Amino acid sequence: MRTYEQDAKTLGPRWPFTGRVDELELLRGALTASRRGIVVTGPAGRGKTRLITEAVRGTDHARVNGTPEARHLPLAAFAHLLPGPGSLHGAVRALSGVRLLVVDDAQLLDEDSAALVHQLAAHGRTRLIVAAADEAPVPGAVSRLWTGELLPRLALAPLPEEDTAALLGAAGFEALTVRRLHRLCRGDLRLLRSLAAALAAGDALVAVPGTGERAWRGPLPLTPAVRDRLAPLLARSVPGERETLERLAFAEPVRLPLYGLDLDVLEGLEAAGLIAVDDAGRAGLADPLHGPALRAATGRLRARRLSRDPAGLDAALDAEQRRLTGRLARMDVRPVVTPVGDWLVAEGEPVPAGYAAVRARFARLQGAVRDAAAWAREGLRWTPGDSECDTELTLAEAELDGSGPRGRTEGDVYARYRAVRVGEAASALPPGSVLARHAEALARGEGDALDRAAAALEERGFLLFAAEAHAQAVRAHRDPRSGRRSRTRALALARRCQGARTPALAGLVFGELTARQRQIVALAAAGLSNREIAERLTLSVRTVGNHLYGAYTRLGTGDREALPCLLDRSA
Repeated sequence: MRTYEQDAKTLGPRWPFTGRVDELELLRGALTASRRGIVVTGPAGRGKTRLITEAVRGTDHARVNGTPEARHLPLAAFAHLLPGPGSLHGAVRALSGVRLLVVDDAQLLDEDSAALVHQLAAHGRTRLIVAAADEAPVPGAVSRLWTGELLPRLALAPLPEEDTAALLGAAGFEALTVRRLHRLCRGDLRLLRSLAAALAAGDALVAVPGTGERAWRGPLPLTPAVRDRLAPLLARSVPGERETLERLAFAEPVRLPLYGLDLDVLEGLEAAGLIAVDDAGRAGLADPLHGPALRAATGRLRARRLSRDPAGLDAALDAEQRRLTGRLARMDVRPVVTPVGDWLVAEGEPVPAGYAAVRARFARLQGAVRDAAAWAREGLRWTPGDSECDTELTLAEAELDGSGPRGRTEGDVYARYRAVRVGEAASALPPGSVLARHAEALARGEGDALDRAAAALEERGFLLFAAEAHAQAVRAHRDPRSGRRSRTRALALARRCQGARTPALAGLVFGELTARQRQIVALAAAGLSNREIAERLTLSVRTVGNHLYGAYTRLGTGDREALPCLLDRSA
């Protein structure tokens, strides 16, 4: 029997810089001789400061920060760089020797400091990297940096889920916990770190036997960052709004029909962006964090009165399972909204083994192999020895340990398709299907056809199969440039497959690295610092960093912690 046991491990003090390869390259490119700099914008907690810190690491630069306390003091942010009070023109002249200036929290600059930044961009010799949170008003002189086209603007997108998984996976979180945290935080890395630290410090995490991972099931911890996100709801004073928000929170994972709710109150909440109404006329909370946070902040007696019986969700769960099964039969594994199953796992409620097995299979065929294994374990947690869940766990683990497709039956079509995935001929696949197109392209040995088959597989949600088809195209192409394009596509898709290591992907990763890059990457994967690598190879630390940066770009990762996995994949 597989059980969950308590574990008291804690997070390390600092997370590694992960992902953002393209953004990092863009920032470094903005520091070249022909550029004046760049502006980075995005909501608070998006990771702007950390990205900029990585971009300017090892360079000679000065830094200023806007602060709420000094927002009304002229040139307060620049006080440590200026010889004393003076004119704006004198400040520009005094900073002429600064080759690179980083301006963080530019939305909090006083008007004189904002004007100074604008003058430096327009007339100075100083290159600028400016970071500004875009939820609050920004001084006009700062916004004109990009609206006036003085500097290009990088609007920082949320960290992709695969990069969030790399962060949390390094801290030992299992896949369903990673997905839950990513969904709740929606790119707010400060909130993510706050929740992860609170979970690790408390008793909410349980060990998953045989994996070295920890799972979170149960209520949301009310950390200061969570309370900050909840404050706009609690501060609303219109009669009936708080009650309506609580009713919607305790109705989750389903939405409430509009009848029985105050429409005037709903209109006000919708205008504020706090609720969403679907096409069927049902209302729910717009932010996935608000429901768990409101439930956690509600007193026990009121929570008992508002809570629903989980048993009443059976019909909705059956409908989700039928929808997933139908998609599998149609060879379509594009993401499906599954609020009921996700809610049961998050709350620690029993998950039927049949549903868990379907979720595991759906995730595995998508390429979300860690999710697949976690769903299978969840089914076995509540129904030990279930044969379907045990089969899915075996198949998912095979994708993770490098042995690839093998073992037990999983349905005639996908069982026959295994041969194609390992580069062999297969017959009797449904004519015209995406699986048959892949088999036909492989039989002809045509690189372009394999790339087209990979695109069709990706469109249907088969990310791992698409990565394998592109990898096979690399070997089939006669044109080296076409082979490199296929490799790039294969790597990009493989990064989204949660560390899957299959025969088709073997040897794919390091084909594009130089001999020196392979040598340095191998030492970095073994745990050596840049300085230790430099000493061993008689190189400068900067040269080692440059080689690693080039390797990261080609490998499609910015995470040093991911290198051992990539090395294993290439073995």
